[in-house]
Amino acid sequence: MELHLLLLLLLLAAAAQPLAFADAGAAGNATTATYIVFMDPARVPAAGHAAHLQSLAIDPDRHLLYSYSAAAHGFAAALLPHHLPLLRASPGVLQVVPDEVFDTHTTRTPEFLGLLSPAYQPAIHGFEAATHDVVIGVLDTGVWPESPSFAGGDLPPPPARWKGECEAGVDFSPSVCGRKLVGARSFSRGLRAANGGGGGARAGVGRKGFVSARDRDGHGTHTATTAAGAVVANASLLGYATGTARGMAPGARVAAYKVCWPEGCLGSDILAGIDAAVADGVGVLSLSLGGGSAPYFRDTVAVGAFGAAAAGVFVACSAGNSGPSGATVANSAPWVTTVGAGTLDRDFPAYVTLPTGARLAGVSLYAGLSPAPRPAMLPLVYGGGGDNASKLCLSGTLDPAAVRGKIVLCDRGVNARVEKGAVVKAAGGAGMVLANTAASGEELVADSHLLPAVAVGKLAGDKIREYASRRAGAPMAMLSFGGTVLGVRPSPVVAAFSSRGPNTVVPEILKPDMIGPGVNILAGWSGVAGPTGLVKDGRRTHFNIISGTSMSCPHISGVAALLKAAHPEWSPAAIKSALMTTAYTVDNTNSSLRDAAGGLLATPFAFGAGHVDPQKALSPGLLYDISTKDYVSFLCSLNYTTPHIQVITKMSNITCPRKFRPGDLNYPSFSVVFKKKSKHVMRFRREVTNVGPAMSVYNVKVSGPPSVSVKVTPAKLVFNKVGQKQRYYVTFTSTVDASNAKPDFGWISWMSSQHVVRSPIAYTWKI
Repeated sequence: MELHLLLLLLLLAAAAQPLAFADAGAAGNATTATYIVFMDPARVPAAGHAAHLQSLAIDPDRHLLYSYSAAAHGFAAALLPHHLPLLRASPGVLQVVPDEVFDTHTTRTPEFLGLLSPAYQPAIHGFEAATHDVVIGVLDTGVWPESPSFAGGDLPPPPARWKGECEAGVDFSPSVCGRKLVGARSFSRGLRAANGGGGGARAGVGRKGFVSARDRDGHGTHTATTAAGAVVANASLLGYATGTARGMAPGARVAAYKVCWPEGCLGSDILAGIDAAVADGVGVLSLSLGGGSAPYFRDTVAVGAFGAAAAGVFVACSAGNSGPSGATVANSAPWVTTVGAGTLDRDFPAYVTLPTGARLAGVSLYAGLSPAPRPAMLPLVYGGGGDNASKLCLSGTLDPAAVRGKIVLCDRGVNARVEKGAVVKAAGGAGMVLANTAASGEELVADSHLLPAVAVGKLAGDKIREYASRRAGAPMAMLSFGGTVLGVRPSPVVAAFSSRGPNTVVPEILKPDMIGPGVNILAGWSGVAGPTGLVKDGRRTHFNIISGTSMSCPHISGVAALLKAAHPEWSPAAIKSALMTTAYTVDNTNSSLRDAAGGLLATPFAFGAGHVDPQKALSPGLLYDISTKDYVSFLCSLNYTTPHIQVITKMSNITCPRKFRPGDLNYPSFSVVFKKKSKHVMRFRREVTNVGPAMSVYNVKVSGPPSVSVKVTPAKLVFNKVGQKQRYYVTFTSTVDASNAKPDFGWISWMSSQHVVRSPIAYTWKI
């Protein structure tokens, strides 16, 4: 009797246990890793991704991180090694890829871009109310909602179609959102799982970050307010760049999607942010982040951006800060607008004076005591630790006995510029001269250092290095600061740090697409971070001045919002076309754009189509439009497999055309790659749409090197109505030996009585 009762109790206990999953004890001490699983939308179980995992005996409560549906089809999960073959063999699974870590690419710009000019104001006032319906989604480090740049002012309620929300979180109440900041969400499950913290809806991060949309870093607040910050009078950074701050589209709304944390930005979190933003109803996405170069089906940002673009969302991404080296550009997918960085006509001069009488110009944002003490000569030391590492002022390399009370000369490179200043200050130094090397050339980036500091270019740096190294007596130097200066010439100049082409993923697509202001940009800042971002920096300010393609990207995002408001019928590709074909390539001295790295003329590998011109982009005359079907043909031309194309496009049925090359995409620029086995003749087709006057006649003008012969057929395009489309063909014939040819550049311009529609051409030879 007791035996039968015992058996019955055991059976009942067993029946009460949850379903056993394949991960329960089967993997021993194996640890999970995060993956993104892309699925064929036609074969996703009706019950969803959790049901799919359950069918494979993988516990979704323990492993499922995100489900994607708006920008991609699939899910992210923290998986054990033995889960991978189960998923890859499962029907409907197209691809399983490891999660990837991305990095951020770190208010005079409205005037510099002409947005406040009398000629532009009548045009912008005509659609200012329409910008209220555009929401710019910013994927970054979050947002500081108390920034004055997020004041709602007289804005009407958000558009009725807006579905976003402000999520409650640590030190973040939904009530902090309003009519300017209309959405704020955070995504950290991927990062948490990658750090061994497990997944699930309550996953967070460590003490370094707020487990909410609140911005501890400042980068996200800066990019968001650059794109669409409200008008704020008397804005400055500690007295520098004083004036009225405003975003590119001050009437547009902002939605913040926090996907970047102190430890980095996980691809699974980024894709979740894009997915949510598309579902929420953003019209523009701004991503000042990126990773390495990979085929587009393995690039999380490229996959998510395709889904966004297919939904009508304009996507701008930073090109990266790996210049001036070539072939470094990131975010190179053709459905993404890739933005490099240029300078403004504003500067923050500072000077290094030597006893020889030399007064060498540099820049600085140092804000010291008030009133400032009178500049004085102090001892100068270079290599204050006895080795080459101390010349870089790396942490722990300076000897306090050698640098105390002196100005320390530091070479730029390896560690952060502001960190060098902190190292000098910690060792007892009285000031710092930060000298460029060949890598940065004459590019000057101002920083708000913790001690008196001046950044100088390579030429000035070489003079100071020579003086400090060879002088028999005690070298001396004096630092002085000149505040804010406007009207700097020449400008713009391509920033040395801005990443360059050619495009290593698809050389036939020219990248970057354009440049925008990205050096010494004033915008909103976090309330818990100092201007340097260093832990030791206890200063607090509503605004900060920083540099990077992270700063140029939101300029383009904001301008795109203006174009979207003015022309709601334009596709994302059409908006990009307008921005590219109206960009300019001369500076304010009427000379061709130069490169800060060496002072020589810049090329389309550095600036793409040129520097953005918002005024002209409003009325481009002609547009190069691209449909989703065109992008599919482009992906087919890359010899991607059907599953790979499905990963990107979310389409179940893929039909590839018989003849299509990457260069056949209807892109607003040309990248002509001559290959050894070809006849050195390349022929491409383009189609343009008339958005100018109904009756328009355009004649073609070709400029370029003698190494390539160019023939355009027809040479004249005649339009009789708005919206009419015309095709033309271009034949490029190489006239040089490929083994001796170097990259070269040219232009194709369609010119009417009112418009110039200009496309850059890059020529490369592969031997």
